[in-house]
Amino acid sequence: MAFCFPVLRLGKKSRAGSITSPPSFSPSSPFPSSSRWPKRNLLPSEMDIMEKKRWDSLESWSMLLEPGNAESSEANAGGEREEWMADLSQLFIGNKFASGSNSRIYRGIYKQRAVAVKMVRIPEQDEEKRATLEQQFNSEVAFLSRLYHPNIVQFIAACKKPPVYCIITEYMSQGTLRMYLHKKEPYSLSTETILQLALDISRGMQYLHSQGVIHRDLKSQNLLLNDVRRVKVADFGTSCLETQCRESKGNMGTYRWMAPEMIKEKPYTRKVDVYSFGIVLWELTTALVPYQGMTPVQAAYAASEKSLRPPLSTTCSPVLNNLIKSCWSANPARRPDFNYIVSVLEKYDERLKEGLPVLVQQELRIGNSLFKLLKGCIATTSSIPVQA
Repeated sequence: MAFCFPVLRLGKKSRAGSITSPPSFSPSSPFPSSSRWPKRNLLPSEMDIMEKKRWDSLESWSMLLEPGNAESSEANAGGEREEWMADLSQLFIGNKFASGSNSRIYRGIYKQRAVAVKMVRIPEQDEEKRATLEQQFNSEVAFLSRLYHPNIVQFIAACKKPPVYCIITEYMSQGTLRMYLHKKEPYSLSTETILQLALDISRGMQYLHSQGVIHRDLKSQNLLLNDVRRVKVADFGTSCLETQCRESKGNMGTYRWMAPEMIKEKPYTRKVDVYSFGIVLWELTTALVPYQGMTPVQAAYAASEKSLRPPLSTTCSPVLNNLIKSCWSANPARRPDFNYIVSVLEKYDERLKEGLPVLVQQELRIGNSLFKLLKGCIATTSSIPVQA
């Protein structure tokens, strides 16, 4: 095993096979006992601040999964365990390598396999946030546990042990696509590399859409790379079945990658993922952050109200620039689907490997239904924001 870090063995199953939950807090617990808190009544805002400080003071959330706890709520009414429930006696947790406002991600070993362990903190005081995080956890487990594709991060197990829930997935050693691009010089990726990465992403999304799932937060931070630089789509906390969210409103995801119709809280379809892919493909051709110099809100306003897009590369192939422009069209109906996107990229990659010249007109013939859309978009734009 390639891990070189101290590990912590977690958990023991009860006789019934269920995972046990945290004990009540004591002076030896990672949390201060109630007797150590001030006796005065605290305002809600003060309680939130103190709870945050208490969580931030923990060196490792993994200690919350220690054995010797009361029975967990993971078993259903019949006392049966879900198929995806983790056997914590087989989980070893190493060092933390990423964190967010409500989550931390650790390296680990589960049943002698390298894994990533995502831990989500469920707040005790904020009921609204608690409900949201629980819903996102349940959604991610529900989708990941039934998705099987080389370009979708592989789900392994999960557990719910309030106040921490965890999801165990395969370990992607090279981190996120955003981290990978951050290390590169602007406009430095070769066409071959761009195509390989873009094909991995588009194939993963093609499969996802074939399963009737809309990701709703496709971005470079949610795309993971392994040892051989293959990309896998991850983080399905905000995903939904298209049949259930086709007409739903509200903006999910991240502003810099979010489709205009979602920003405006209008009804949307799976084409919101195509828009986000257009932004990601632009990232691959430039290695830059979209709408750099703008705040997320400014970027959202520019994209949705002014129809502005990041400046296209002047050195990138017109084929890729045209594909980017079609993906981030302001009109969802004019955006291609991932079947078309994969076919264009595969054709381009094939001709490149054969050493054949790639003409824009040849690529446009792949999808006759989109010929009019892409016609006249041969010239590469300048380095100023373009209209959608």
